[in-house]
Amino acid sequence: MTPPVPGTGQAGAHSTGASPHVHPRHPRLDPLADRYAARTHGMKSSEIRALFSVVSRPEVVSLAGGMPAVSALPLDAVGSMIGELVSGMGAQTLQYGSGQGDPRLRERICDVMALEGITDASPSEVVVTVGSQQGLDLVTRVFIDPGDVILAEAPSYVGALGVFQAAQAQVRHVAMDDDGLIPEALEQAVLECRARGDRVKFLYTVPNFHNPAGVTLSEARREAVMAIAEQYDLLIIEDNPYGLLGFEREPMRALRARDDERVIYLGSFSKTFSPGLRVGWVLAPLAVREKLVLATEAQVLCPPSLTQYAVARYLDTQPWREQIKVFTELYRERRDATLESLSALMPAGTTWTRPEGGFYVWLKLPHGLDAKLMQPRAVAAHVAYVPGIGFYADGGGTEHMRLSYCYPEPDQIREGVRRLARVIEAELDLHSTFDGVDTGTFRAVRAGAPPVIGPSNSDQSGDRQP
Repeated sequence: MTPPVPGTGQAGAHSTGASPHVHPRHPRLDPLADRYAARTHGMKSSEIRALFSVVSRPEVVSLAGGMPAVSALPLDAVGSMIGELVSGMGAQTLQYGSGQGDPRLRERICDVMALEGITDASPSEVVVTVGSQQGLDLVTRVFIDPGDVILAEAPSYVGALGVFQAAQAQVRHVAMDDDGLIPEALEQAVLECRARGDRVKFLYTVPNFHNPAGVTLSEARREAVMAIAEQYDLLIIEDNPYGLLGFEREPMRALRARDDERVIYLGSFSKTFSPGLRVGWVLAPLAVREKLVLATEAQVLCPPSLTQYAVARYLDTQPWREQIKVFTELYRERRDATLESLSALMPAGTTWTRPEGGFYVWLKLPHGLDAKLMQPRAVAAHVAYVPGIGFYADGGGTEHMRLSYCYPEPDQIREGVRRLARVIEAELDLHSTFDGVDTGTFRAVRAGAPPVIGPSNSDQSGDRQP
């Protein structure tokens, strides 16, 4: 049955050629409601964007948004650099540019990717984008038709889910655990989709310091995932904004470093330099690159010249590798404050991941609690988080939440976790009073089988015990 057009009450107005005289149900609210494209029907605000008005309040400790700590940059040096750039090269930096991006920046991007083992990349394979978010949108435009299936981790980056939804794709989630995407679950998903006759276009994955789960795909699993991709001719979209922000070891070898034809790589300077400049990139085979450039030109003509020149000049003149180390140490301190506070304050039955880098901890509430329903009480207690439901395309994740430690100072993090723990305890007391749910206790996890990170209500859902 064709779904009704929002605001009209008319089933299938777009597909059946409804009369232009059909009026929307609430014309004073939106007189154009009967004219929207079908792909707009499911559009909604992300759980993160919806919190912006809340987290900007000074009394609220925000563990919600993944905002980098740009105050740790040498802002005077960066400001002088950009001023000199405009005064000395204004005719270039303020002009239109190439749809593929500035050649010098593309060369430097190849230097950055070499830190993760991608040593065979050519600047001709790089397309500069307005953040990696645009790169994801371009890749989706190039590959996805309505109804196509995209395989994605459970949970998945909320911004990716929004892109996939706008493209009218079907998202099939694949389970994760402490070691990242589970290869056996990936193979099962591929086989089930093929058995149903679904067209699987690609696997979307964030292998390093996952957003929102905080886990990293292990080396053994990277090899297993690539073997599955080879066996089933599966394209992989590797989204890697956090790969250089590891706390425990050197950057892991990227999936793209293992296969230059089957993996398309998305990168960004938002986490290692500045999100406000909105500079990212796509590394793709030449045939794909050509289509991405055409899609860019149709969408924005070209990425902004000034921000590209600024990033290229920063990489040429500033100690950017040392700056990444500064960021890494800062985020490590804040990660530690988060984990220590969770261990000291969270009630029994609460579990969470222990990230080795990046920005996020993925927390599972005691059984029966709902992070979305609890959110207003948390805001009233002046602490904010992102409910887990926003990271699933299928309505899962109700017992989960994402906590971000990248922006608040350690003392703010400790206070935010204290407030959150009190909210959870109050919620448990409320449920216990009405005997509504099992408040949960710690359950033993079978030795050798890491718990699955997913929306399931089973006692293997969640992560390591605090």
